[in-house]
Amino acid sequence: MAYHYVESGLDNIYLVDGFTIHDTPYGKGVSVKDTAGLHRAIGRWIVATPKPIAGAELRFIRLEMEITQRNLAAILNATEQTLRLWEKHRTKPIPGTADRLLRALYLDFQGGDGSVRKMLARLADLDQIDATKVYGRPTSHGWEMSLQ
Repeated sequence: MAYHYVESGLDNIYLVDGFTIHDTPYGKGVSVKDTAGLHRAIGRWIVATPKPIAGAELRFIRLEMEITQRNLAAILNATEQTLRLWEKHRTKPIPGTADRLLRALYLDFQGGDGSVRKMLARLADLDQIDATKVYGRPTSHGWEMSLQ
């Protein structure tokens, strides 16, 4: 008997093993073995599957990376409201560029050195800077540019 793992927030996840159903004073309860490992496997499956990432999967991955909607939206070059709408429309695919960046970000989060996440966070920060005046000064190593 497979267990429909709705606790993941995804509609299509079923467990064939690794869970125990038990009685509680409130009804049936389920214990899942190594939920952190299960969630990593689900996330890797989402980003490895050659189909567009849908809103529910976006939300799952975002929560696994423990990143806010605001921060992920900035990294994906979207507004927070847009990201909320993507997550709300559970079965609708997210745009291709956001899909590709999310896959790279998640893979780096799971097993990389963090360089992709650092680079994308830095790019998101750069979008917030209003660089109307940039100052240059010569140094012993060449010119240095900065905001003042």
